[in-house]
Amino acid sequence: MERSSASMQDVAREAGVSPQTVSRVANGSNAVRPETRQRVEAAMEKLGYRPNYAARALKHGQFKNIGVVLFNMTTFGNARILNGIVEAAEDDGYATTLVTIGHGHVKTLQAIAERMKQLPVDGVIIAMQDRIADFDDFVPPKELPFVLINESAANHCPTIDADQYGCSTAAVDYLLSKGHRTVYHIAGPSTSLAACSRARGWREALEQFGVPIPPTYVGDWGADSGYQAGLALAHEPGCTAVYAANDQMAYGAILGLQAAGKRVPEDVSIIGVDDSLAETVPRLNLTTMRMKFEQLGREAYLMVRRICDGEHVPVGVKTVIPTELIERGSVREIND
Repeated sequence: MERSSASMQDVAREAGVSPQTVSRVANGSNAVRPETRQRVEAAMEKLGYRPNYAARALKHGQFKNIGVVLFNMTTFGNARILNGIVEAAEDDGYATTLVTIGHGHVKTLQAIAERMKQLPVDGVIIAMQDRIADFDDFVPPKELPFVLINESAANHCPTIDADQYGCSTAAVDYLLSKGHRTVYHIAGPSTSLAACSRARGWREALEQFGVPIPPTYVGDWGADSGYQAGLALAHEPGCTAVYAANDQMAYGAILGLQAAGKRVPEDVSIIGVDDSLAETVPRLNLTTMRMKFEQLGREAYLMVRRICDGEHVPVGVKTVIPTELIERGSVREIND
């Protein structure tokens, strides 16, 4: 990939400042007036300049470092995705630089790009979790390839994700094949792209089968919200099957149903998503749709590496990592 040959001296001339001032701006020093900083940053952007510490690595052509951007480090999926990226990078002789976009940061792709351009990375993987205002209008920097882990395909960056929609249609199909007349849903928060896609898959699968669509119960990904949903679902006379958008809510729902006098799976069958409890809950009996998050991370890494090596990776389409049904004991067949 072609890199800019702009030097610190070039930026200094363009901005009308000294090279020392450019160095201070590049290193985040506060000893620069805001208007001067803006002028220097504008010159950096115009010339495609990378900070001095990064420029030294550029002499060898690559930094051998991939940037990873997460909006939340605590979720099971993001932790596994990150592990997949890191392991693939280590196997390839690359390092990873992790950046978190939390409270207080502007959540736009453009802001993320500006931040990542200041770091010595060859490419960037963004695990998108929430809706981004400039998703459709974002123009990635030419000198820094981006790969998005996202539910929707982007027209400007290669995109990859687990099958958020397909896991729901498969779960609904599985429960209906067991004789259940409909499937209730415990959804994740509406701000989550994955939750919205899983809820859409559930609804559209029921529509396709022509069965009644029951009301949705909305949780927050946590087991307590699943527990409250389980208590409420126990009083739904037609509820014999529940699909929860993740395993934590599914497990909480089982406890809520049992607390209200229902048996699982004798009275109510339940299925979750992620397979995130297998190593934490002893004698786990929860049937689930396993998300292959670590494979997703590895594939995202390989995708951005191919771009760094000058290969063409299509945009406007999404690479999908399929899910896997893990049958345990929380679903039963209805024979009547």
